[in-house]
Formats: sequence, C-alpha cells, structure tokens
Amino acid sequence: MLKSFQFVAITILLLFAFNSSFAKKKKILVFSKTSGFHHTSIPDGILAIQRLAMENKFIADTTTDANKINTENLKQYAAVVFLNTTGDIFNEQQEKAFEQYIRSGGGFAGVHAATDTEFDWPWFGKLVGAYFVKHPAQQIAELKVLNRKTISTRHLPEIWKRKDEWYNFKDISTDLKVLISIDESSYQGGSNGNNHPMAWYHDFDGGRSFYTGLGHTNESYTDPLFLQHLLGGIQYAMGIKKMEL
Repeated sequence: MLKSFQFVAITILLLFAFNSSFAKKKKILVFSKTSGFHHTSIPDGILAIQRLAMENKFIADTTTDANKINTENLKQYAAVVFLNTTGDIFNEQQEKAFEQYIRSGGGFAGVHAATDTEFDWPWFGKLVGAYFVKHPAQQIAELKVLNRKTISTRHLPEIWKRKDEWYNFKDISTDLKVLISIDESSYQGGSNGNNHPMAWYHDFDGGRSFYTGLGHTNESYTDPLFLQHLLGGIQYAMGIKKMEL
C-alpha cells in the first residue's frame, strides 16, 4: 500500500514538473495564409520551424486562420512568423490587433513572400522593411554576408553561394540593419543595384522585426545554413536573444 502511494505521489510530482516546464516555454505563431501565389514549400517550412522549436525549447503553433490574429490570442506569443504569406490577408480589425501586438513589444519574423503581403497597409510595409516588386528565374547567386557578428549570420561564409528565388524590392526602409545583400553581378535579373539587401532586422514601433528574402525553395528547409540563419532571426524576434553578439 505504501509503495503504491509513493508511486502515485512520484507520478504526480513528475507530471507537475513536466507541465510547469512546458508552461514556461515561450511560444511563436507560424502564420502562412495566402491570398495570392501559394508556395509549395510552406508545409516543409512549417515542419522545419517546428523542429527548430523542439530542438531549442520553445513552442511553434501554426495557422492559416486570420481570426487568430486578435488581441487576446496574440498575448501568448513572443513572436509571429509570416511564412510565405501573400496578398491581402487581414481585415481592418485584424490589422489593428497586430499593430497593437507589435507596439506592446511583440516580435515579427518574415520569410521570403512576407514582403509580397498587404501592399495597402503602409504600417506593415514599414514593419517588414520593404515590398516585393518582381523576381527573375530561380538561379544560383552570391550573397554577401555584411555582418557576421550576429546570431543569424555568425555561421555563414562571407560569400554565400546558393540557389533561390531572388526578390527585387521597392520602398526599402532607411532604418534597416542589413545582414545580407546580394551581388547583382553574380546572377541575371537584379534591379536594385548596389543597394540590394536580402536579410535584415530593425526595432520598429515598440517591437522587433526580422526578415529574410531566402526561403522560396523546398530545399531551403533542409539546408542547415539557412535554418540556422532563420532560427537566429526568430530568436531575436522572440526577444530571447540579442541579434548582435
């Protein structure tokens, strides 16, 4: 009888400890709604971010439901990741809720087509840092890692050759802290000239914002260099690590 009581007591304590540990984990919301082009790599991206979350002791919820972008629901998340979102995805009430979330200290991480989102919402354009214009065919290009003293880039070579879909941008914000730029002489179809950022971060309107133009291809989400780059950006957006080392 005593042994049974001890077993039950130990089990309860272990469950309590597990639940307490689980409750303390920070959470992100991976949001991947599209109303324009739909990237086939989105499922691979979701799985990759969930794996990063598990390996780094945070929780990644996922949704395509814009109704989840409301003031009460957003309170539980340290950051929201816009994973290849496209087009007009929010109504006015949802836009206001997301603005309030960022102004209350929330974090944003945008991946690739996040800049192909909400062109009629100027505040969002400033948050994400630029808007997509067009892109050439997928091809190998040379990325210049301008700042290798950050959690998102310290593992990268100074010149990073990889294949992806390379966006040209408009309305590039002037306050961006650019991490990576692309060398337009290394591929065909660039139109931003010498000022062609491809990944950046900045503090914005009370919150934190990270964006990477990489992440179109399915292969990106099994590439350890890209995944570590993305993880660093997410951790900065969450506010659990400083970007600069």
